[in-house]
Amino acid sequence: MVGSALVREANQRGNYEVLTATRNELNLLDQQAVLAWLQKNKPAQVIIAAAKVGGIHANSTYPAEFIYENLAIASNLIEGSRQAGVDRVLFLGSSCIYPKMAPQPMPEDCLLSSPLELTNEAYAVAKIAGLKMCQHYRAQYGLMYHSAMPTNLYGPGDNYHPENSHVIPGMIRRFHEAKERGDQTVTIWGSGTPKREFLHTDDLAVACFHLMTLENPPDWANVGVGQDLTIFELADLIAKTVGFEGEILTDPSKPDGTPRKLLDISTIKETGWAPQVDFSEGLAAAYRDFLSTLDQGTARL
Repeated sequence: MVGSALVREANQRGNYEVLTATRNELNLLDQQAVLAWLQKNKPAQVIIAAAKVGGIHANSTYPAEFIYENLAIASNLIEGSRQAGVDRVLFLGSSCIYPKMAPQPMPEDCLLSSPLELTNEAYAVAKIAGLKMCQHYRAQYGLMYHSAMPTNLYGPGDNYHPENSHVIPGMIRRFHEAKERGDQTVTIWGSGTPKREFLHTDDLAVACFHLMTLENPPDWANVGVGQDLTIFELADLIAKTVGFEGEILTDPSKPDGTPRKLLDISTIKETGWAPQVDFSEGLAAAYRDFLSTLDQGTARL
């Protein structure tokens, strides 16, 4: 999802030659294969968007895979880029790697200031390692390796798996299928009270290229919209977008995760970037994309 948004933005700008590799062409968990690819293709810049990601259920169920695969991806690409002579690397972190009880909104300097949320600790530790690698490679080797910290993302090409998806695609699929079956109710995980912030992938792509053009960017910069809503409010908005007219129920026996994850985006805004995609319009476009991929048989289900 993020990779395709970055390719769209690069192509729109028109002054980039984009190098990509599918999973079949390059296994990012294979250190030697990654180094060989980088040395052969000699990119001037690398954006590390690849990651093993998922919602609360996936993070809680597969923590060993989340920590191993994300550590391997980060270390293979960052060290491989150094050995291959890559001048600039942008690593994508995530707002969920900040402490569970971080101040709200979360500034960049609250990282590692208190304990993490246990349900996604494995993912967070791996992502923090990648971010810190870039920081220390920049300090020791003088390389322009830095990071962006996006909030929760959504957009075209998302993963709609019923158990391993993030909250927006998971809800889009659940409310759509409930509407198709004529269900009277839909139950969402948790109490519905946690608050979350959501950024369209097109806005993130613009932010990434913006950060890559800065002469002296921060080691990491938050990328979000600066406002949030409760999970129940999100569910209600998605239900309206999909056209589901039944009742929304909550299941407090399921985990809520971090109470709130609102980013302080003052750092990147001071450099001249701001989000542009309206949330309601973005959700409507995401639902249209879901329906289109269903029709084409290409939806990630």
